[in-house]
Amino acid sequence: MARTVLILDGQGGGVGSQLVRLLKPRLPEDCRLLCVGTNVAATAAMLKAGAFQGATGENAVACNAARADLILGPIGVILANGILGEVSPRMAAAVSGAEAVKILIPSASCGVLVAGTEERRLEEYLRNAADLAIRELGL
Repeated sequence: MARTVLILDGQGGGVGSQLVRLLKPRLPEDCRLLCVGTNVAATAAMLKAGAFQGATGENAVACNAARADLILGPIGVILANGILGEVSPRMAAAVSGAEAVKILIPSASCGVLVAGTEERRLEEYLRNAADLAIRELGL
């Protein structure tokens, strides 16, 4: 059965595109690597990085979060008005309410500090997120 891995991002899509690059070579052919951006630039960056398909905007986030088996992105995707206001309350509710397991990248720029996380470089968080995704998919 095909599984859908959804990567969400905003701004310029830097976090999402790096996640796509880290995950794509490790996923089997039956996994769809789908990206959704809060804006066109984010979506374009993730598609350029190699995502299978992409979409943009509030409805795309809501629709695809409900269908995903696994969701990855910066922690701001579950916060109303997160990512400098790019995440609408509807987007945040759709992602946080989705049944999929969520793997979130900590970011102090969202105004949220997560207790128990260590101060690390973004690249380390992203590699850790990719490893968690592979483990969660049972690969």
